[in-house]
Formats: sequence, structure tokens, C-alpha cells
Amino acid sequence: ADADAGERCVHRLVVRVAPEPTSVPVFPTYDLVRQFETMRLVAQHSDVAVPNALWVEPDPTVLGGEFFVMERVDGQVPPDVLPYNFGSWVTEASDAERARLQRSAIGVLADLHAIPDASVTFELLAVPGDDRSALRAHVDATREYYEWVAGDGHRHPLLEGGFDWLEAHWPDDEGPTVLSWGDARIGNMMFRDFEPVAVLDWEMAALAPPEVDLAWTIFLHRFFEDIATQMELPGLPAMFRRAQVEATYAALSGYTPRHMDWHTAYAALRHGIVMAQVQRRAVHFGQTEMPADPDDLVMHRATIEEMLAGTYWDRVGID
Repeated sequence: ADADAGERCVHRLVVRVAPEPTSVPVFPTYDLVRQFETMRLVAQHSDVAVPNALWVEPDPTVLGGEFFVMERVDGQVPPDVLPYNFGSWVTEASDAERARLQRSAIGVLADLHAIPDASVTFELLAVPGDDRSALRAHVDATREYYEWVAGDGHRHPLLEGGFDWLEAHWPDDEGPTVLSWGDARIGNMMFRDFEPVAVLDWEMAALAPPEVDLAWTIFLHRFFEDIATQMELPGLPAMFRRAQVEATYAALSGYTPRHMDWHTAYAALRHGIVMAQVQRRAVHFGQTEMPADPDDLVMHRATIEEMLAGTYWDRVGID
């Protein structure tokens, strides 16, 4: 929308509104006030390109849900539907341009994670009085999210087995606590000339080790690549290779990621819960039927099974 401020200027604005409960949302809460404040803090404490967040309205009666307003930014976003590796401006780019996009996207994570004293600066993301480690609190919150999703009685042995695997293989060194963007992927970035000009969608922001964001970035690209392989499409297999991402992040941040088998499995599990809820929405709105095996709601169940068995990265490679 454009907001006319008389003869002086016109403000180009975007409004983000929380979904109505009747829409069967993907997450139990959206807390747009927290998202708004997180974006403001990121802008204050880093050079990361977040849109200028102008004001927030917590009263849901105004637009049917709480909302915030930010300035509009122009650029290109790698599409999700169809995925950007199926044929898009990303696939049409040169190898050098895609390499620039990849490095700049990883640079966003390095810059976010470099914000000092994240536990203090982003205190709003923590539970008051909580003495758990950031990783433990993050996994516990993910388990609570799963219980909310499975509250309809359709439980997922695959996902519950994934939590058991995480506990059995818990990292002996959890790493530093940083601001975790949460939904860290290029589909939530806007680019201009293959450089990020806006970092969007902060509903999954939390405190966590750096590997949580890195693994999400790696896995979400692999998720699209696995779909492309199934459909016999060329995809973009040279992008966001696990070893590339880890090495680039280490070069940019000075921190070497650890326990990435564990963290990529955790990313796949987290995404499995999201997909299970997305498919529940489709069932609710009559777009599909509930399968006999609830694990079939998880589109990438085979990937999770392979990761838990320790065979996935041997098959697809990390270099």
C-alpha cells in the first residue's frame, strides 16, 4: 500500500497481519509484537538488511488480528511455489551470480550471529528465569510445538523417534548462544543484484547455537533438491552444499560449525513437524485426505529416516 503524506512524500508500506485461528494456522502463536521488536533490535545492533519496522498494533479488533507495518522494499525473492530450483531467476543466473547469492546469504547469518550479548540484547526471546541452555530450550520448544500439532490425536512415530534420536546423540559441546533467525533460507530474503536487501519472516526467531540456522539453510535447499530429483529435474545441486556452507560461514565468522549431522537431522525433524501441520490444513480444507499412516503427512519422511539411520549424507554427499 502507498500512504500519502501530502505534498511532501509517499510512504510505500507493507502490513503483516497475524492469521485468524479459524484459518488453521501453521503455528500456535505468531506474536507479531515480538517479531516487530526483534526486527527493530536487529536493525539497531547490526547492518543486516531488515525492513524498517514502523509501528505495531497488538489490538486484534482493528484488522482481525494483531499487525505491524514496515516500509516496502523492492527486489527479487527466490520462489517457493514452484521452488526456485525448478526454473526461476535463480536457475537462469550464472554460476558466478549464484555463488554471489549464496555467499551473501551465508554472510547474513554470520552478521546476525555476531550481534554481541544476544541473551541480553534479545531477552524478549527467552523465558524469564529459565536456566536451561539455549539448545535445550530450543528443542523443548520444538517438542511442545509437536505436541500441539499432534493434539488432534494423529501422532507421528517417525517424529517421536526423531526426538529420541536427538536425545541419544546430544552434542557434548552445544556451542555459543546467538540470535537465531529461525526460518533461515533464501526464500525469506529479497535480493537485488544477488545481494540481500531485505531479511523477512521472523516468527521463528529464538536464542540458539549458530548451527541451528546453518542446518536449516542447508536442509531447506536439500528439501527442494530431493523433490527435483524425484521429478527428474536438474535442480541446483551445486548450491548450498553442506561443506561449502560450513566453510564459508567459518571464513566469514571465525567460528567452525560442529555436530552438523545432529543439527541437520534436527532441522529435518523441525521441518517435518511444520509439514505435518501444513498437510493437516490441507485435510481440513478438503484438499487431501488424512492418510492411514500419519507419518505420510511428512513429505520428506524418507529423508528423516535416512538421517536417523546415518545414511543420508553418505548418499547425497556433503562436498
